[in-house]
Amino acid sequence: MEFIPVNEPLLNGNEKKYLCECIDTGWISSEGPFVREFERKMSQTAGRRYGIAVSSGTAALEVAVQALHIGEGDEVIMPAFTIISCAMAVTKAGAVPVFVDSDLYTWNMNTDEIEAKITSRTKAIMLVHLYGLPAQADKILSLAKKYHLKIIEDAAEMHGQTYNGKPCGSLGDISIFSFYPNKHVTTGEGGMVVTDDEELAERCKMIRNLCFKKDARYIHEEISDNYRMTNLQAAVGLAQLERLEEFVERKREMGKYYTEKLKEVEGLMLPVEKTDYADNIYWVYGVVLKENIHADNKKVQKLLQDRGIGCRTFFWCMHEQPAYRNKGMFLGESYPNAEYLARKGFYIPSGMALTKRQMDYVVAEMKDVMKQI
Repeated sequence: MEFIPVNEPLLNGNEKKYLCECIDTGWISSEGPFVREFERKMSQTAGRRYGIAVSSGTAALEVAVQALHIGEGDEVIMPAFTIISCAMAVTKAGAVPVFVDSDLYTWNMNTDEIEAKITSRTKAIMLVHLYGLPAQADKILSLAKKYHLKIIEDAAEMHGQTYNGKPCGSLGDISIFSFYPNKHVTTGEGGMVVTDDEELAERCKMIRNLCFKKDARYIHEEISDNYRMTNLQAAVGLAQLERLEEFVERKREMGKYYTEKLKEVEGLMLPVEKTDYADNIYWVYGVVLKENIHADNKKVQKLLQDRGIGCRTFFWCMHEQPAYRNKGMFLGESYPNAEYLARKGFYIPSGMALTKRQMDYVVAEMKDVMKQI
């Protein structure tokens, strides 16, 4: 039985050519020319002046938080339903994440609940776009202006996506991307911080590189980390970026195909195809089990995996993470919609290299599994 992975990247462009160039020239570290070129082209794609390539999307969030001087006692508002990297970047800085529940329609945070969470300690709002549709940014940007807050935009999953015609990644004071293999553009592991603020960009470059200073290299006034991206990674990323438009179109075709084939399946809530501010780019193709289905995402995942179909449950809620609860954090907090998505949502194979034959098999087996449960 063939196993269909939940994600497989497409690496049949200039990736090998550019990697060979790295090896032939000896430029394999973070000092190589592909890093600068990848930063230039990715920031240009995102409509930003500056790009700072780093080792992962998580690293990009940590650099962004530190660059904004967020620290002890500060609060950052963010969705309860997201990847733990968002909360970790804040708690590692000594600050406190303040969570907002989800909108069940788009799976992004419910912007109507944000203002009530703002206090005198609020320093920033983390604007996280999830699973292919942007969050409702206008409301968030308006609140940030009203209360003089910074916006950290997490566009990790939004390569090539727009919000009201503006590129995702162009909306925050500082924005980040991830280049993990399941992203539209991958470097294997990697990330990028983008901004229009020259001073902020220079600060991010310093933080990325152990906080070395230009005028006194080995004297450090701040503690950071080695967050650098290698020339090898950037070479792959540049080759991927050359095909971003093609990749977005490919993902949208996959999403439309799955929706057409699965729309009559009882018990499934399918992703929103479009809103008044964006068309879905289907970072992954996620589905949510309806309330009348007496099973959780783990049970369905197991049934599909037994049939050779890789799938993955949605993110687990931040306020329910054992790593935080064991420290006495967020006890007694509840976000019903986020909890529902975490228990009932999962995504099926939707990687860039997926074939139509594989999709047909996934659809057939998904229909059969849903009949069983």
